[in-house]
Amino acid sequence: MTKTLSILLLTLLLASCATTPKAPSLTITAADFKALPGWGQDNLASFTQAFNRSCTRIQKLNPAQPFSSIEQAGNNAQWQAICSQFESVKADDPAALKRFFETHFKPYQIANNGDSKGLFTGYFEASLNGSRTPKAPYLIPLHQRPYDLIMVQLGDFRPELKGQRIAGRVINGKLTPYETREQITTNQWPHSDSVLLWVDDPVDAFFTQIQGSGVVEMDDGTEVRIGYAGHNGHTYYAIGRELIKMGVLTKETVSMQSIRQWLEQNPDQAAAIMNTNQSYIFFREISGAGPIGAEGIALTAQRSLAVDPSWLPYGLPLWVDIEPVTESDQPIRRLMIAQDTGGAIRGPVRGDVFWGHGDQAAMKAGKMNSEGRYWALFPVGGHNPGQSKMNLHYSAYHQL
Repeated sequence: MTKTLSILLLTLLLASCATTPKAPSLTITAADFKALPGWGQDNLASFTQAFNRSCTRIQKLNPAQPFSSIEQAGNNAQWQAICSQFESVKADDPAALKRFFETHFKPYQIANNGDSKGLFTGYFEASLNGSRTPKAPYLIPLHQRPYDLIMVQLGDFRPELKGQRIAGRVINGKLTPYETREQITTNQWPHSDSVLLWVDDPVDAFFTQIQGSGVVEMDDGTEVRIGYAGHNGHTYYAIGRELIKMGVLTKETVSMQSIRQWLEQNPDQAAAIMNTNQSYIFFREISGAGPIGAEGIALTAQRSLAVDPSWLPYGLPLWVDIEPVTESDQPIRRLMIAQDTGGAIRGPVRGDVFWGHGDQAAMKAGKMNSEGRYWALFPVGGHNPGQSKMNLHYSAYHQL
């Protein structure tokens, strides 16, 4: 009896271990430019703008500090030298651009526990119709950041918590959770009057929250660009999952377009479904060449990539090899750069392609749900032994 019980317990333990998924762990493998699918076929001229924008931020960093916890990334001084030299490269000389990256960088394949494949989705700059005053049909508020919202990057307090964040308000000396999306959209919070703009469609407002930016065509004929100003600290939840649970969509049919169609066709249930995502984004008016990414610079269509910053640093060039968005498309093989993040972007191999603004961008972003992989470009000679322990400690945290 005792032996039988022991065998049973051992069997249950092994079964439990077998079904437990591995925690994410960054794997980096040195490669060669010849191994990058499509390298040499990408017109790097349109990449120069995106790279220069990241360089503007990089040049302001402390030269002595490491660029990342990844040892191959080197230090800020190395990146600053590369950025300075890049200024002399002509953007209209494809051969010179290709030669520059081959000279100053070495590719490394990024993987998660040795698996180089991951999910790549898309996002875009949304289009809305709005007004500065509430009047029909502009009755849906887009809120600006409230004065009492406290956003905390936990990595500022403990390095092992890098990439994690919370938000709330201080009550009696304690940081308490902020209101959920449902509470905010139903005016169950103290800042219902903190409205930036009023728009005419709750579904448009919801998807603008997901995209994090938008262009609003105002009722007076002007155009206002809005961007991310803060979030309520609640975890992002993809409502497509909820619609799959309900049986109205499947994993094969779920997309931004199919979700939008269902919400528009079921207005009596739309609010409840949208509120299953408790995350809420606050906006501000912005000016300039495009929406502002998490790196703090304007994004570049089809060159800016949202990544998980707890694994990869902003400003890192990444060569991507992604499956076609639709059957009629070609694989996406081009040089992109980590300049943004998002609530659903989690893991070492996870990307979100910024497609830009307009109907075509919305279509591509909505349909994109592709498998892909990428290679990071780190400076030649960027190995910094002083970062090795930091990287090991960092990986260990993600395995808890």
